[in-house]
Order: sequence, then structure tokens, then C-alpha cells
Amino acid sequence: MMSNRLREFRDLAGLSMQALADRVGTTAPQINKLEKGERRLTLDWMTRLSAALGIEPKDLLPLPIRPPAAAGGRERPLLGGEATPGPMVPIRDPRDLIPVRSAARGGDEQEMFLEDGPIDHIARPHSLLHVRDAYSIYMIGDSMAPRFRPGQLLHINPYKPPQPGTGVVVTKADNVVLIKEFARRSETTLYLKQYNPAAELKYPLGEIRDIHIVVGLDEP
Repeated sequence: MMSNRLREFRDLAGLSMQALADRVGTTAPQINKLEKGERRLTLDWMTRLSAALGIEPKDLLPLPIRPPAAAGGRERPLLGGEATPGPMVPIRDPRDLIPVRSAARGGDEQEMFLEDGPIDHIARPHSLLHVRDAYSIYMIGDSMAPRFRPGQLLHINPYKPPQPGTGVVVTKADNVVLIKEFARRSETTLYLKQYNPAAELKYPLGEIRDIHIVVGLDEP
């Protein structure tokens, strides 16, 4: 069994096992095994968990054992080359972070498919300051250039209603994801604008699961 500080930081963040599991795309039993050292805390796990907790991956490692105090209750002097323990890294409130969702290119019309769970967490942008379930997603492909370029990180509000001309992330019932421009919506059909090549795309509303709004972006 390998010790770590995962439970310590989870408790400091005020998260249950299930809440942390939801943030990193796993299960509560898996978090339990990681905390107990029954499952190895790999670099990938450390990266995912630390992002969700707002700490550095190395902070999840056990603290080094401090040298024993010298006789008389005083600590022994440090020898050459020894370092004093550094300051504790402040815990970042997980509410200040939003997940980055991953999408893989595939299919016709430059469609994408969402991967399971977040691949990263970033500081919450001001445009999503109090928005529940906000997230970011990387633009894949050049179908929306020059408006959205490959590699740009788009910030998404899942509750703001779309207006003509707004950028949108559309999720279809078959989990295909489209990043396009909202044109209009009739009683039966969703119309989207694509820039490259220029086209108007039409989808039956029965095939559409979600329409989320792009409210900002970061350069690649």
C-alpha cells in the first residue's frame, strides 16, 4: 500500500468522494481505493486529481519525514545541503475552476465526439463567474475559421439561450458534437452556419440533445 495526501486535500476542499469522482470522471469506490493506497496514484491520476482540487500534483505525495529533534527538545542544526520545509501550498477553492472537455475529430461535416470526463481544469473566466455546470472545450478542425480557429479554448454557458449569430456547441442524440454558429430554429428544424466551407446545416430538432452558448475564448 502507498500512502498519499488525497483524503487530506479532499477534506480541505469540502468534497465528498462522489463529488471528487464526478470532477475527475471516475467513481467513488475508485477514489476510496486511491485514498487507501489500494490503487497506485499514477502521474495521470495525480494530474487529474490535483486539477480538481486546485493544488499541484506533487502535493498529493506524502510529506517528507522531518529529522528528529535534538536532545533537550531543540531541533538539531541543519547540515550543509539540507533544506527547510517549504510553505504549504494554499488550497484553491474548486468552485474557482471549470472543467475542460475533450473532443476527438471524426465523421462527416467535421463532427466531433466528446471523450469521457474532463481532461483538465482551468480558472473560471469572468464570463462564467456564477454559472453552474460551465465548461470549456477545445476547437478541433477549421470548419469555423476564422471565427473559431483550431486549438482555441472556448468557454461555454450551458443555460444561456441562443440568438442568431452566437457561437454554439450542439450535442446530438448520438453524442456527436458540433461547434457552429446558431442561425435560427423552426418548430422542427435547427439551422446552423458553418464558415469553412461556407454552408447552412439543417438538423431535425428530434436529433438535438443540447445547445450551449460560446461566451468567450482563449487563444491557443
